[in-house]
Amino acid sequence: MRALVTLLAAAAALVGATPATPATPAASAAPVARAGASTRAPVPCAGRHCWHPEVGDTFFWQLAGTVRAGRRATIYDIDSETTPRATVAALHRHKRKVVCYISGGSFEEYRGDASAFPTAVLGEQLDGWPDERWLDIRQLHILAPIMRARMAACRAKGFDGIEFDNVDGYTQKSGFDITAADQLRYNRWLADEAHRHGLAAGLKNDPDQVTALVRWFDFAVVEQCFQYSECAKYTPFIRAYKPVFDAEYVTPLRTFCVPARRLRIEAARYPLALNGAQSRCP
Repeated sequence: MRALVTLLAAAAALVGATPATPATPAASAAPVARAGASTRAPVPCAGRHCWHPEVGDTFFWQLAGTVRAGRRATIYDIDSETTPRATVAALHRHKRKVVCYISGGSFEEYRGDASAFPTAVLGEQLDGWPDERWLDIRQLHILAPIMRARMAACRAKGFDGIEFDNVDGYTQKSGFDITAADQLRYNRWLADEAHRHGLAAGLKNDPDQVTALVRWFDFAVVEQCFQYSECAKYTPFIRAYKPVFDAEYVTPLRTFCVPARRLRIEAARYPLALNGAQSRCP
């Protein structure tokens, strides 16, 4: 999340996004449902051809610009809304698996479904990103149909999995009293719903809850874990034979490639704009 603020700001500059004025969350929000950490089993992936990425898979991440086909990667992680079904189909013809990026924990005013979010669930702006605001993830009765619709759209386009971004709001200045237990409940719900839609579920940047979430998620996407010495927190994924994909933005390849191989983390260097450039370890 820390790098995504800068990352999205850079992407917004590329597309000319217009900053939005934050609104104050409504005082008369609907009753909030709280839940502790569930110990139930995760929902298994639905369908006959559910995909489970593996440790050793290669990864390419692009959220801005025309998708660059032909990368030497077994997995493409690209934007859910701006990517047409034809692009997903073309990548499948080249034997790639395709992950759709959606924000599970923030409101983006430029998205096609922005009008579906009531003011009651909109919190503080993400630092450095005026077009994006934290969601009150405790109000699942409001967010559930919106997120289900997004997942269904990913499935309809032929995506194989979902990367859920901004799922660490409990550590941020969201404007809401979100607890770690609230975050676990929501993140597990996201993973379960992805599986019900026949999609692999990817966790994004929630290192302190990895142990409690690894059973639910099929892979992890992280940012700058070598720069901030957080990569070891994701070893439960590797031990469970679930891959970890790391994006570094400023750390030189020579600094993280050797430890990435030792930890069995698939790491590469990207520009903050995530516009299709990538430097891979030799």
